[in-house]
Amino acid sequence: MSPGDPRARRKLAPHPFSLRQLQYVLALSEELSFRRAAERCHVSQPSLSAQLAQLEEVLGVQLFERDRRRVLATAAGREVAARARRLLVEADDLVDVGARSRDPMSGTLHVGVIPTIAPYLLPAVSPKLRARFPRLTLIWREDKTENLVSALASGELDSALVALEAELGDIEHEVLARDPFMLAAAPGHPLVQKSTPIKPSELRDSPVFLLDDGHCFREQALELCTTARAFEAEFRATSLTTLVQMVAGGAGVTLLPALSVETEARRAGLVVRAIASSKAHRTLALIWRKRSPVAPTFRALAEVFRERLPPVPR
Repeated sequence: MSPGDPRARRKLAPHPFSLRQLQYVLALSEELSFRRAAERCHVSQPSLSAQLAQLEEVLGVQLFERDRRRVLATAAGREVAARARRLLVEADDLVDVGARSRDPMSGTLHVGVIPTIAPYLLPAVSPKLRARFPRLTLIWREDKTENLVSALASGELDSALVALEAELGDIEHEVLARDPFMLAAAPGHPLVQKSTPIKPSELRDSPVFLLDDGHCFREQALELCTTARAFEAEFRATSLTTLVQMVAGGAGVTLLPALSVETEARRAGLVVRAIASSKAHRTLALIWRKRSPVAPTFRALAEVFRERLPPVPR
C-alpha cells in the first residue's frame, strides 16, 4: 500500500468508546433523567452512570450537568448526542444490510404518512401491499411533515409518504403521483356554478378555509390564495373533514387535494371544480434516507402505490 493511498491514512486503531455508550448519551440527552434513560436502555442506573462517566473521561469533556433536582446536557453533550444519533442510524442501517440482502421484502418497516394522504390512500393500498409482500410488515405512523422528516432523520422511521413540495432535507425519493387541487363549495355557491376549471383570479376577495399551521397542504394552498388575492377565513381546521363540514354550511370555499375528493366532498355534498393553474397541485412521493440499505424495498413499494394513483403527467 503506497503512502499516498487514502487507506494508508485511515485510522484503524480501536476507538476508546462503544456504540452502547453512545446509546446511553442519546437516551440521557432525550430523557434528562438517569432513571428513565436506564429503563429505556434496559440497564441499571449505576451501570449507565458509570459508562457515561467513563466516556466523559475518555473524551475529556463534561457531557451532562447533574444535581439532585435535574440533569442538563452541556454544549459538548448536545454536540456529542447529535453526532451519536447520526452514527447510530448508520449502525442500524448496517445491521439491516445483511438481512435485506438475503430477503429484501421481509421484516418490519416503520413508515410515516401525512394526514392529508393517510385516510384516502392507505385503506385501498394496504391490502395490496400485504398480498404482494406477505413477509413484509409495515407499521404506519400518521403525523405532520416536519415531525415525519425529523423521525426519518433520527432513525425512528424508515420511510414516509409526503408531498415533495415541502421542506424535506437531504433524502432519496420515488415520485408516486401528481395530485391536483380542487375548489370545493356548497352547491349554491357562485364559484361552483360552472363546470370549467376556475381561474385563480376568480377567487379574489373570497374567504377560503384552510388547515392549521404545520400541515404542508396549508402552505401550498395559502400560496395559491395569496397569488389569487383571496383571503383566509377566520377558522383553521385540523383535518380536511372539518374543512368540508365548515364549507358545507355555505360560509366560504376550500381547496382539497383530488385524492380526498371522493371521500370528503362527495360525503359532505359539496361541488368541486378544477383549478386552472400550473401551481395548483402537489407531488406525492415516498421518501427515505440517502444510502439506506432498504432502498430497493421502497422502490418496490412505490410501484404498488402507483397502481392505485393516477399516472404522473409527462
